[in-house]
Amino acid sequence: MNSDLQTAYDECLRVARSHYENFPVASWLVPKHLRIQVATIYNFARRADDLADEGDAKPEERIAALEQMGESLDDCLNEKPVDDYLFIALANTIRQHQLDPALFHDLLSAFKQDVSKTRYKNFNEVMDYCRRSANPVGRLMLQLFDEATEQNNIDSDKICSALQLINFMQDIQQDLIENCRVYFPQVEMKAAGVSIEDLKNQSTEPHVVEFVRQQTKRARAMMLDGAGLGKRLKGRFGMEIRAIISGGLHICDALLAQGDNIYSRPRLTLRAKLGMLIDSLF
Repeated sequence: MNSDLQTAYDECLRVARSHYENFPVASWLVPKHLRIQVATIYNFARRADDLADEGDAKPEERIAALEQMGESLDDCLNEKPVDDYLFIALANTIRQHQLDPALFHDLLSAFKQDVSKTRYKNFNEVMDYCRRSANPVGRLMLQLFDEATEQNNIDSDKICSALQLINFMQDIQQDLIENCRVYFPQVEMKAAGVSIEDLKNQSTEPHVVEFVRQQTKRARAMMLDGAGLGKRLKGRFGMEIRAIISGGLHICDALLAQGDNIYSRPRLTLRAKLGMLIDSLF
């Protein structure tokens, strides 16, 4: 590995480790020789997410920046010079492990949608967003570890979509107040008698609490439905996936245990993390 490529990978790893996540990112469970590739994929998603949400840029500027990421991705794959550590590392990772570039473009399309779309009519629309915002990461991991079978992809999609739904449940207020986004299906909110004002005012009326709890339970059931992936995968990658599944279930349980405190974001305690480790081993 030449010095420029090593420097690019080192920066990807540094950025990945500098961000707090509820779920492991390039953790010690990932084989050492693949951690830099995992960190590179994470960097791509992290940068796109930040472009969509962070700072004071106008919507059209955010979309233009995300489109530029797509152009840089294509340029680096076509061996055009790119003076950016992320795309130097990403081009090598994609070629070395034969990753599908379309999955990276799917991620970008979801982040562009975050800039322009703030409401979701039904659950199918929410799931279409998850298909592009979360599922590509799982499929890329399976490709990276040479485990991208049809059934593994199906279960990975369930796990990743569940993780995205769980994230919505943790960020109800942040999504609404900071970005005017509501990811709950509007037809389901209407049927439950829940309004945008209820969420904005942090209502804890029983029907609002029950609605959010049902959304959490659906995400939990989806996670369990895909959990067979963790049983099939062997070695440290299987341990990583089981830890992620366990982490998602622990957060669901923490959300449900909060009672009517549906607007706070629980973090995994040391005890929960130890439980995740035990789950990943057994």
